[in-house]
Amino acid sequence: MKRTFGSAALLGLALAVGTASAQAADSDLLTIGGGAYNVLHKNKEAQLRTEYRFGYRFLYIIRPILGALVTNKGSAYGYGGFRLDAEIGRHFVITPELAVGYWNRGGGKDLGGHVEFKSGGEFAYRFDDQSRLGFLFDHISNAGIYKKNPGVESAMVMYSVPLNWFWSH
Repeated sequence: MKRTFGSAALLGLALAVGTASAQAADSDLLTIGGGAYNVLHKNKEAQLRTEYRFGYRFLYIIRPILGALVTNKGSAYGYGGFRLDAEIGRHFVITPELAVGYWNRGGGKDLGGHVEFKSGGEFAYRFDDQSRLGFLFDHISNAGIYKKNPGVESAMVMYSVPLNWFWSH
């Protein structure tokens, strides 16, 4: 059942990407957000995050990202990776992301080591001016490269502004 659902989800995503509208601007996006860190476990933390989402594409759909997050307990994570925008109609965008980066515990949850991987996605509404308001959910863990691998999940509200927006307003 899980395999069938996963295959159907991947097929749906591929179709959405394949039929994505070409009307969206390919401007770089500056994204900020806030929300909960360790949201599925005890000892939740507040989180602030920023991402630079490149408009440049390679292999037609893959776009680079750079980002950083901090929590109220001093945990910090800087990362780089890739995303793709699956456009649904004119205003909705699903954005899966994969990244790897350097994590520092601070006073927060011990994730096992400094190298951590991030996977997740965002569901956003894209306004006519190409800015976006979305809900992001992701998971950060070390994928078992250290003895300890508890992982952490984040749930956040994100707002993205195209960089060309600053020059056109």
